[in-house]
Amino acid sequence: MREIVHIQAGQCGNQIGSKSDGEPHLVNTFLDEIPITNSETAVLVDLEPGTMDSVRAGPFGQLFRPDNFVFGQSGAGNNWAKGHYTEGAELVDNVLDVVRKEAESCDCLQGFQMTHSLGGGTGSGMGTLLISKIREEYPDRIMNTFSVVPSPKVSDTVVEPYNATLSVHQLVENTDETFCIDNEALYDICFRTLKLTTPTYGDLNHLVSATMSGVTTCLRFPGQLNADLRKLAVNMVPFPRLHFFMPGFAPLTSRSNQQYRAITVPELTQQCFDAKNMMAACDPRHGRYLTAAAIFRGRMSMKTAVCDIPPRGLKMSATFIGNSTAIQELFKRISEQFTAMFRRKAFLHWYTGEGMDEMEFTEAESNMNDLVSEYQQYQEAAADEETAEAFEAE
Repeated sequence: MREIVHIQAGQCGNQIGSKSDGEPHLVNTFLDEIPITNSETAVLVDLEPGTMDSVRAGPFGQLFRPDNFVFGQSGAGNNWAKGHYTEGAELVDNVLDVVRKEAESCDCLQGFQMTHSLGGGTGSGMGTLLISKIREEYPDRIMNTFSVVPSPKVSDTVVEPYNATLSVHQLVENTDETFCIDNEALYDICFRTLKLTTPTYGDLNHLVSATMSGVTTCLRFPGQLNADLRKLAVNMVPFPRLHFFMPGFAPLTSRSNQQYRAITVPELTQQCFDAKNMMAACDPRHGRYLTAAAIFRGRMSMKTAVCDIPPRGLKMSATFIGNSTAIQELFKRISEQFTAMFRRKAFLHWYTGEGMDEMEFTEAESNMNDLVSEYQQYQEAAADEETAEAFEAE
């Protein structure tokens, strides 16, 4: 049995992580078998008690071990520095104790999976602090994150670009696989495809849970392809820094209505590669795929399906994971917002007041710009090779 320790950090991470897909886990990847009940090997972290109380009172509250709720009282106030250096740093040792206890009870630990957002204070600041500490202690285990990228369309605070840039700076160095879930794309899907006039966070979370369920199918059900986190990384990451994936899902349905019309496999495949079905607001037609994986579920021919158990309420579905150079659009969007504020030094005092240095902002900005350049380099490299081949053919 190969287990994954799941960590939820901050309000967003806990709300997404606790939104179950209502599916059984055939292979107990995320479960501990204990005599009384099945309990998730999940660690829930936040710097304020509010979200924890909601999770505990919610329908899945009983699944989590009471000692795995680790929370502070003060909150991070959407400030990355508070999560990473002050409030979060005080709580991080308690969290690591719980993580260590979970890891030690595993027969064979594959790695860690974190759900968090990059726009707030706890998920971004404390989340990345946790990732770097876990990386120090378990350097040979896979670190996988589901990171919710902020967007001005679904914005809580004005400093989101700062928090996101500082987080990406950490994720580039310390994770093996990052699934970029983009609020802007989720908002567009709810608005355009699902025709919801006022999408709520519940609607966005429904899409996220469907995608996460699809992405983790290979890990939870028997199969050969991408059967664990390391195999997925080997297949999907051609260069160590370029490990930011665009997930997609088909067919897209809202919470209230499920799919009525029968859908064919070619239609599913077509939808999978469509920009409108991507959970990151990037158009894959503007870039090139370095690698891609598609996971089909449902009653279909064995040549196509990876898992014959479809998600609840659907006859068949497909989840798409793409490592495309088009993801640079997402980083460019954050970078432009970051630069607009940073060149005026707007709101910087909130961060320097917690002991941060302006130099850290400059470093994070240049690291993200380097990442964009690397994606651009591979996008152009493919084009150059094709041109060269065309010349040779002539």
